Amino acid sequence: MAQPSRIIECGDFVLRRWRVESDFASAFTLIEESLEHLRPWEPWVAGHSEETTRGLLAKSEARWESGDVYNYAIAKDGTPVGMCQTSRGTEPQGRRMGYWLHPAATGQGIATRATAALIAEMFTLPDVEYLEIAHDLANISSAAIPRRLGFTEIRREQARPPVAPAGTGIDVIWRLNRPTPPVDGTRRP
Repeated sequence: MAQPSRIIECGDFVLRRWRVESDFASAFTLIEESLEHLRPWEPWVAGHSEETTRGLLAKSEARWESGDVYNYAIAKDGTPVGMCQTSRGTEPQGRRMGYWLHPAATGQGIATRATAALIAEMFTLPDVEYLEIAHDLANISSAAIPRRLGFTEIRREQARPPVAPAGTGIDVIWRLNRPTPPVDGTRRP
């Protein structure tokens, strides 16, 4: 089974696969310092603890190997400033994407560039035909990223519980299909 790169260079930051043993302290600190920023939009924050962070990292390892989830640290100068991931979608040829940043890293284009890099990497995998991003209707910041990156809104649906505290309970689903190669075989700019 083809897998994505473990490290994706993005200029002034990198996406790198989480390391179970050596990343606990930095992952825990990243989440801990981001709690109030994430609380309105991420229901999992309510259960944050050292144990859940260790569990996240352990699951990341196993789920990477199975191809279910590719979870990356967004690291700047060696320090994680956010997370992004893809997970298997409801259909085998699709994947869902997610991302979040430490509040000090927002407003710098990092989430957009990290998502763009992850899109490019996912489309190198032969079994990925489309990518989707889902966010709550009220989460305007998350909506900006798929818009910027050429995704198309394809539907709105009832969110699965638990719903984010600031959420409406309606998820907006965006999709980006694998680019079609040109017919004449030349590369497009």
